[in-house]
Amino acid sequence: MCDNQPMDSSLKILIPVYNEEKTIIKILERISISCEQIKNYEVIVVDDGSTDETNTQLLSHSNLYSLLLTLPQNRGKGYAIIKGLENVKQGFVLIQDADLEYDPSEIPFLWNEIKKNSAEVLLTSRLSGSKTTRVHYFWHKVGNRIITLFFNICNNTTFTDIYSGYLIFDVSKINLSKLRFFGWGQQAEILTYLIKNSTKIYETPISYYGRTYEEGKKIRFTSVFKVFMAIIITRFRP
Repeated sequence: MCDNQPMDSSLKILIPVYNEEKTIIKILERISISCEQIKNYEVIVVDDGSTDETNTQLLSHSNLYSLLLTLPQNRGKGYAIIKGLENVKQGFVLIQDADLEYDPSEIPFLWNEIKKNSAEVLLTSRLSGSKTTRVHYFWHKVGNRIITLFFNICNNTTFTDIYSGYLIFDVSKINLSKLRFFGWGQQAEILTYLIKNSTKIYETPISYYGRTYEEGKKIRFTSVFKVFMAIIITRFRP
């Protein structure tokens, strides 16, 4: 158990999932083992209309999560995240992908960084000092660098990797009614609002084990343009 955790502090691990029958139980098991030392955490899984055996596996392993939300049809990761956030009233949220690209064994370290620094937002980085990073696609890295630079210019920040999958934030710093993007633009949208509403913002390195397209990777280089739109619209929206 972690000591000195604030009484009103809790961590909700939010997992949007779509057709991840090969990895979802592995992720949940790793979270269960890794987070034993965290005093107050819950796992919320949002099944975004999976058509494979994902939901069947989840129902047969209900001991591995606190809440399962099953959506009737696939609406996209962003929509699933919003539905999950609607069930978080206070505390901190960590968004965990359902694949194996990010290792849940690092969650206790991230949670400790939140508490140690009294942080409101903690973004991780795959591109700055991480111990282990699987070599991934060149143009993905180029695209990431471009959108991160653009985000920093628009928001006067110094992030190195705004699309790293591990993001932890105080849920009180986001207004769900303002979120408009359900696709790849949503993380930039959420991060922009968090920047507007927070003062204690941190970044820390994270290990990364990126998948190939054959292994199930979904993002494409064309997503860069959707992210640009999200940054511009959100930055100048009241």
